[in-house]
Amino acid sequence: MSRLGHTRDKIYKTVARQLHGQVPCWVCGQHVLPAAATLEHIQPLSEGGNSHQENLAISHEVCNGQRHATGVVPVSAAQPGQVQRTKA
Repeated sequence: MSRLGHTRDKIYKTVARQLHGQVPCWVCGQHVLPAAATLEHIQPLSEGGNSHQENLAISHEVCNGQRHATGVVPVSAAQPGQVQRTKA
């Protein structure tokens, strides 16, 4: 397993402990099962982000891919947990 794979598992387990087993997707806010979990860079590497734990969040693989395909995840009251990337 890669170093980021270990980090993903560590973050997932930490969040699961803190939230009594419910790990929300950073993008859509819905529960993420361990098998569907990916690491999301809050500030993308291409925009100067890093892979430090403070810049990583758990998301669904599909949500992560959609966010990167569009570049922006809109804020929406109908979809709690949505965030919008800000330019640094």
